[in-house]
Amino acid sequence: MNKRTPLRALTEGAVMVAIAQVLSLIKLWEMPWGGSVVLAMVPIILYAVRWGLGKGLLAAFAFGVLQFAFDGGFAIGWQSILGDYLVAFTALGLAGLVSGKKGGIFTGTLIGGFARFLVHYVVGATVWAEYMPEEFFGMTMHSPWFYSLLYNLAYMLPNIVITLVVFALLWKPMGKYLRGEDLK
Repeated sequence: MNKRTPLRALTEGAVMVAIAQVLSLIKLWEMPWGGSVVLAMVPIILYAVRWGLGKGLLAAFAFGVLQFAFDGGFAIGWQSILGDYLVAFTALGLAGLVSGKKGGIFTGTLIGGFARFLVHYVVGATVWAEYMPEEFFGMTMHSPWFYSLLYNLAYMLPNIVITLVVFALLWKPMGKYLRGEDLK
């Protein structure tokens, strides 16, 4: 890597966060208490897998801050701000754990997506528990853990699947870029 690499990483990170923010405004589907199906995970996961864990976590954290600031910031206290925005979106950066690995973009999507889901799941079952409805998806709710599982899977699973599909479609024409081979 040459002297321009840190500037390239910073610039690419800023562009990816900006693209993610714009994509987050184009909602394919939205849940009533927050959470939506969007393409915003694509640029964040891509950046994390290309540049690694540290830079990926930083970009994902920046995206989480922007999500809170510009996406309505639906929260009920500091716990949900911290959990649902800062920690959950930062977790996407864990995709950087597989930077440089064969098929890392797909494994990274699963790691980052599952980590984000896990944070939303715990926050939903603890912080949002008092707002659990009596009925959800036609089922009677007795446990905030089960409710949070259903609620968060309803939008996170499609987000993960859509992100995997986008990367699968781009694999052949942009594989070198997805694998980060252009950085070597």
